[in-house]
Amino acid sequence: MTRYVLMVEDSAAFEPWREMARAALQCAIPPEAIDWRIRGGETDLFGQLADTDDGMEALTAAPFAKTVTLRASCIALLRDMLCHSDPGRFALAYRIAWRVQGNPHLLDVATDADIAKARIMVRQNRQDCHKMMAFVRFREQPVQSDEGEGRRRFLAWFEPQHHILERIAPFFSKRFTDMDWMILTPRGSICWNGKDLAYSAEACEQPELDDGFGDLWNTYYASTFNPARVRTKAMRREMPGRYWKDLPETRLIPQLVSGAEARVRAMAEQELQPAPAFHERLRSREERPVEFLPDLPESLDGLAARIRTCTSCPLHCSATQAVVGEGLANARIMVVGEQPGDQEDLAGRPFVGPAGQLLHEALGEAGVDRSALYLTNAVKHFRFRLQGRRRIHQNPHAEHVTACRPWLEQEIALIRPKLIVSLGATALRALDGPGMAMSDVRGTSWTVGTGENAVRRLALAHPSWLLRLGEGAQGEGERQRFVEGLARLRNFPDQSGL
Repeated sequence: MTRYVLMVEDSAAFEPWREMARAALQCAIPPEAIDWRIRGGETDLFGQLADTDDGMEALTAAPFAKTVTLRASCIALLRDMLCHSDPGRFALAYRIAWRVQGNPHLLDVATDADIAKARIMVRQNRQDCHKMMAFVRFREQPVQSDEGEGRRRFLAWFEPQHHILERIAPFFSKRFTDMDWMILTPRGSICWNGKDLAYSAEACEQPELDDGFGDLWNTYYASTFNPARVRTKAMRREMPGRYWKDLPETRLIPQLVSGAEARVRAMAEQELQPAPAFHERLRSREERPVEFLPDLPESLDGLAARIRTCTSCPLHCSATQAVVGEGLANARIMVVGEQPGDQEDLAGRPFVGPAGQLLHEALGEAGVDRSALYLTNAVKHFRFRLQGRRRIHQNPHAEHVTACRPWLEQEIALIRPKLIVSLGATALRALDGPGMAMSDVRGTSWTVGTGENAVRRLALAHPSWLLRLGEGAQGEGERQRFVEGLARLRNFPDQSGL
């Protein structure tokens, strides 16, 4: 059997190997007939470098036997595994490419020895990429006088275990796009100048790196070191020795670890110290008792001014502003919602967002004039959570409802409505307490009080709930039910049964 010696570079360059492998496969040369050697990396029996391209010349002269095709998944696997540093990776890659010709589903056989070894190589390459992303430390370099002022320059040294530079370079260019940098390694270098990303396979020597911030970083690291959470096994597993020597804080770690047990004992024996003063201020703001102020204003304008300066619960810290009620000062019907939404919080007016627009449309269909109503909310500040740039509505808690109850009660006392419509469960609880369940009273009406103080009550769903139901059959049915409930306001108080 004729044997072929194919020379390859010790790098992650996929295309040169691919060209040789394609030529060998087309000539139907089996894997055992090819000796893959790394250029400049092996010697013969007499110590001479085995550096020849005779094998490739013989391949080009061999007779063409067949057409070769590889699936994209196979090419991706071979490309990834050739980033490994194992000298036998080229022979393994060719053996997989050879076997795939007769078994297209070979990559799906997880128990196959060749496939299992290739996937282990790929996993180790990914782990090496993760370590590089975690442990590369840039040091700022002075700008040369002839370069003038401009972008800052940084230099880093790292020792990867495998040929991952080309693979990891896009991450660093996106992560540190606003500065010029270069990462030097024994396996090559990558460089970014703000526009172009350059890669070189030429090995680099470790430079002297000192930007003057090493001592400052070590001081910070030592001050934040928690002796109670020392896990030496995890430290060795996540940060192997080859990475330690290039990190400035590693000279402190043995001292900090050796004294961790004594520091933990000292922390346990230390007497409790009072919290800083600002902690007390924050706690008092969060746990401030609700003040039922006896001197509530006797006018809606005065009440609105007091509501806008309310700090009775933590919601005022994140909301844009308090949203006060609006409408006729002597309205016979008051509508109470849950809390302001995002648009209400920005505008400072109730029911102007999507739920408010639905309410306005439903009132129009029911034949009810919105301008004849007084609209307000049980809670005056917007409660939300951030999701990116969006503010997502969150239901107010009981303490928020309790904190705002004096304002709602004073609004009722000043307007003296004959009918109060609660929209949603939060408004119902604010008016009638936690003992009233929305599922039991929705769509029904009842009377609270007697004589001149008697007030009719009507419980309806909140428009935001109708929006969440969408435009399906259930949503349309509930919306019609909501319109029918509002239609009962049209002839109040003359309509019988309300």
